[in-house]
Amino acid sequence: VQLDTSVEEAQLRSAEASVALARLNFERARMLRANSTNSQSDLDAADAQAKQAVAQADNIRAIIAKKTIRAPFDGRLGIRLVNLGQTLKEGESIVSLQALDPIYGDFLLPQQRLTQLAVGQPVRLTNDALGSDMVEGKITAINPEVDSATRNIRVQATFANAAERLHPGMYANFIVVLPEKEKIIAIPATSVLHATYGDTVFVVGDRKNEKTGKMEKFVRQQPVRIGEKRGDFAAVTSGLKAGETVVSSGVFKLHKDSAVLINNSITPDAQIAPKPDDT
Repeated sequence: VQLDTSVEEAQLRSAEASVALARLNFERARMLRANSTNSQSDLDAADAQAKQAVAQADNIRAIIAKKTIRAPFDGRLGIRLVNLGQTLKEGESIVSLQALDPIYGDFLLPQQRLTQLAVGQPVRLTNDALGSDMVEGKITAINPEVDSATRNIRVQATFANAAERLHPGMYANFIVVLPEKEKIIAIPATSVLHATYGDTVFVVGDRKNEKTGKMEKFVRQQPVRIGEKRGDFAAVTSGLKAGETVVSSGVFKLHKDSAVLINNSITPDAQIAPKPDDT
């Protein structure tokens, strides 16, 4: 936005003319002083007048620069609140400016959650404009002051918004993913044999072959209790110990005390977030 600077521009032309004249007078005074025609005080006065003229011109340029209003950051302008030729008062709003990508979301949490928060922690956002979609972001700021009235702490999260589906002022629901960890025994879901009487897995063990007298691998059918499932993995809550080897593929072909050979080259590629090919 450019304010009217016609008066200042006229004053600047006059000041620049004064600067040019003051510099000429200073050069003349310096030449006369070199020939001892004038006094040192005359040269100092000419020097001071030249510097004052330059400072006056710089002051007018600064006033003109202040009348050019520039956006402090990149963003999207709203509907302007002023008209061409309108006289503006100090502090009067001109137009709204909003940064849409990235966009910031502020929310409040109880003070007892403060020890569970950290900058960089993942946050999920949902609102009516997104429908069933969910936007992933992260915490970028935590207010160091707790509200004395509500005992809540203000948290700011940052979200990518390239499609500009989110706008400032929207109501939204925030889900903070807490860094809770639980020690579990996770096995590929293909290791579990489901039956009406319960879930079982085949655990690989060692035994002595009665005919050959050599050690061999065999499997025993072990009942287990399955907990949460995530991706291609299932959590075993009971029935299995850490470090035990289980059969991960072809369990429907086995039976109790079957002799087996371990071949890990055909182990299924279990993943937490599998992305199967679209067939």
